Amino acid sequence: MAKSEHVTCGEGATGPQCVLIRKRLYMSNSARRSVAYETLNDFVEDAERLAAGKYKTVGGWTFGQIMDHLATAITGSIDGFPFKGSWMARTFIAPFVKNSLLTKPMKPGFKLPKSADSYLPPNDATTADSLAKVKAAVERLGAESPTVDHPFLGRLATEEWMALHIRHAELHMSFVVEDKA
Repeated sequence: MAKSEHVTCGEGATGPQCVLIRKRLYMSNSARRSVAYETLNDFVEDAERLAAGKYKTVGGWTFGQIMDHLATAITGSIDGFPFKGSWMARTFIAPFVKNSLLTKPMKPGFKLPKSADSYLPPNDATTADSLAKVKAAVERLGAESPTVDHPFLGRLATEEWMALHIRHAELHMSFVVEDKA
């Protein structure tokens, strides 16, 4: 896909040009960074390091939205999720993709069902507030075991939840890059 002209779309920025630019950049893997975490604490340390410096996102969400989404996913594994995948996806697809989702890098572009719209991050999510939510969610996950079913994968052991959260964080954090400019 051809590169589009540069438009600055920082946190809280709105307008059709920001959405268009983000969608175009989202399609480009070359702008993303390679991320691999061993633990959720590694993820939190990386997020804090990026938040303390200059960064940019190369996807459709701001850093604040990414952090908010990851915090919501982590707390969802304890409190439950406001949606469930279709019976077809849970029964016929999930068993075949579960191991890959837990052990290999996730691929971008997954679309949540319409029933999960309330699960998406707000446009005005700030990095500072959302990072605090992530830190609280990770701390809580260290004290409480996830006991709810995953909306697509069903029942997961605590170790599987941890692996899934780490792979999920790697995916989204790959869209946050240091801004060398």
